[in-house]
Amino acid sequence: MDFLIANAYAQDAAAQPGGLMQFLPLILIFIVFYFLLIRPQMKRAKEHKALVAGLSKGDEVVTNGGLLGKITDLDEAFVTLELAENVRIKVQRHAVATVMPKGTLKSA
Repeated sequence: MDFLIANAYAQDAAAQPGGLMQFLPLILIFIVFYFLLIRPQMKRAKEHKALVAGLSKGDEVVTNGGLLGKITDLDEAFVTLELAENVRIKVQRHAVATVMPKGTLKSA
């Protein structure tokens, strides 16, 4: 009956890879993810935290929603923006996406 079913012989122990070699692809994938995804995201979060901490009155900013305004009042958690003359809104500090150069609001 050897012609229908092949015999299954045990392999010797030397032919099997070691324990570390089995996890090497997983470790390499984690290293690639760290350098391509995790590290840049942490860098952007750190930069945004510094940007939010450095806000001051008179800065012209853009919010995450795309609103361009000038900071008129600062609070611990909120910022008051003047979008146009006598048009003021209050947004959370972390909703500020970018600080624009001075004079951007007048040219827009």
